Amino acid sequence: MLVKTYGSAVEGIHATIITVEVNVASGGQPGFFLVGLPDNAVREGRERIRTSFVHNGFYLPRRAITVNMAPADIIKVGSAYDLTVAVGVLAADGTISPKLLESYLIMGELSLDGTLRPIKGALPIAIEARKRGFKGMIVPAPNAAEAAIVSELDVIQVENLLDAVEFQDERKTIEPLKRDTREIFFAAQA
Repeated sequence: MLVKTYGSAVEGIHATIITVEVNVASGGQPGFFLVGLPDNAVREGRERIRTSFVHNGFYLPRRAITVNMAPADIIKVGSAYDLTVAVGVLAADGTISPKLLESYLIMGELSLDGTLRPIKGALPIAIEARKRGFKGMIVPAPNAAEAAIVSELDVIQVENLLDAVEFQDERKTIEPLKRDTREIFFAAQA
């Protein structure tokens, strides 16, 4: 099955939406194929994903997994795409429902046990997500306060892979983090 998840590339203060297409197919050469100009950190994500799956009761399908990161002319840098790809693989394999994937931008670096590490550029990513019409974004808990400064965007803070998967599969409710920017401004003035 083919599914699409969404992440973002950040250059300076500008963010670009990255569409991550994941196809898990029977037949052909089994393996994990990553295309779309990923750097070494993005490619190494395969091992972080595989190991975090094992520690959280999932498995990497023993079929041909093709991940395309578009647009292909932008170099994808860093480990922040781990969660984007992991959720896509689980949805493409039928382990979780793909129903909410088009509504949320997903970012986060996976540690080997499935906990999430913070990403860089949460604020510009949130601004671009709102501009592009996403309902919300799923980010590591340490990035949630920064992203929640952007109004009209549901910021879902997750601690680990399992939180993100259960939220996407609608097995767990996570209330969006809300920040009152006026309150923050007035507190800074005082």
